Amino acid sequence: MKLKQVLPICLLVIIALSSCKKDELITDSSAKLAFSVDTVLFDTVFQYAGSATKLFRIYNPHEQPINISKAYLAGGTSSPFKLNIDGISTTSTMPVLTDIEILGGDSMYVFVQVYVNPSGSLPVIVKDSIIFETNGNIQDVKLIAIGQDVYLHKPDPGKFYSVVTPPGTNYTFPTDKPHLVFGYLVVDSATIVTMPAGTKMYMHNHSVLWVYRDGTLIIDGDLGNEVTFQGDRLESDYANVPGQWGKIWFSALSKDNTIDYAIIKNGQIGIHVDTVASTTTPTLRMSNTIVKNMSAAGLFAQGAHIRAVNCVYANCGQYVAALTIGGKYRFEHCTFANYWTYDSRVTPTLVMGNHYYADGIGEIIRPLDSCYFGNCIIYGDIAEEVGMDSALTIGAFSYKFDYCDVRTTRTPDGHYVSPMNSDPGFADVTINNYRIGSPTAFAAEKANPLISLAIPFDIRGMIRPNGPLPDLGAYEYYP
Repeated sequence: MKLKQVLPICLLVIIALSSCKKDELITDSSAKLAFSVDTVLFDTVFQYAGSATKLFRIYNPHEQPINISKAYLAGGTSSPFKLNIDGISTTSTMPVLTDIEILGGDSMYVFVQVYVNPSGSLPVIVKDSIIFETNGNIQDVKLIAIGQDVYLHKPDPGKFYSVVTPPGTNYTFPTDKPHLVFGYLVVDSATIVTMPAGTKMYMHNHSVLWVYRDGTLIIDGDLGNEVTFQGDRLESDYANVPGQWGKIWFSALSKDNTIDYAIIKNGQIGIHVDTVASTTTPTLRMSNTIVKNMSAAGLFAQGAHIRAVNCVYANCGQYVAALTIGGKYRFEHCTFANYWTYDSRVTPTLVMGNHYYADGIGEIIRPLDSCYFGNCIIYGDIAEEVGMDSALTIGAFSYKFDYCDVRTTRTPDGHYVSPMNSDPGFADVTINNYRIGSPTAFAAEKANPLISLAIPFDIRGMIRPNGPLPDLGAYEYYP
């Protein structure tokens, strides 16, 4: 055989041998796995709610395949954690997963769940480890979960709702443990329900707090010890995700509702105030409250009567405030701001309306008796942040911006007193910080002190004014 014929054959043999070697399992005791994390941490996991699934990756950093001879939870079948690798889960009858092969340079996902059953007011810490045995080596990834007992509110059998307390009886929410809500939680007729300072409401997907007709809700928080509403997913990835729960709904003929020092975030609609409101007494009084990160609207009112001071309504997918079907409203030293980033927003920060359409009837006028904004900021990142849904009936659409910074393309008219239309100079809209960013910001010292006389403190309890004149919005500038 000639040399030029032998060489190609030799090359093929070498390549084949090399390929075979790459396909052989690496058994050297020095060959170890690599992991994307060394610890999997579950933030607060509520009793009854289980947990989200966490994941991490196992890497084979070697050229040859490697075999994980065993993978298991150190806590065995009594562990509160469950493990799934490559589609195979640990069970009570199969607590150990065996012979898991990872190709050279490849990786594999590991999914972990935890189920906790804490009791008492204090959180408990649950720990375990996933043990991997490979080529005589033992490696581990630590698991840590924080469990929290809760007061559970879930629908009664055969119903979509549960009732806080029987009709005609009053109730005060305990604060020693958080409250977890599934479905609709109802404040029933002729009932006064109070949420004192420090009440924590964790709302499951689509859950609603519903204040029924003749019912009253009093949210009575304190500065630094606010009443909070948010979703029940407490992982850091969900800290600012909107749409995680439904809304707080003040239905028609609910009465004398108050919200003071509350933080309401990450739902679909923050506060929904329904029709048939009293013309003499506000259906809802709000103060020192933040409503933010709603997938639809922060404040959705339908022919309502609302009075609000020192409130922030911010960052919503559609409207920060929708004041529809007429009504009566008064906002003083409030901030309405929308810098929504989850998708493209075309709806204005604020919309006002005085009519609706009914099937078989047509247009129905519901007068906007008065809609007053004093020393407020209405601003965002689109050119027109005020929408007018008016039937243009004489005397049926009354509104006024009194010393307000309003982003609008309209020519100011008699509805604007001391009109302003400039970037207010918020501290950092990317993190929902709607404080005045500096003493030279546009919103600084632009407010009418006569409007501020009855509101001598801002939302943080700081003295207003801090200077010759007060600042616009809910925050007074302090360095």
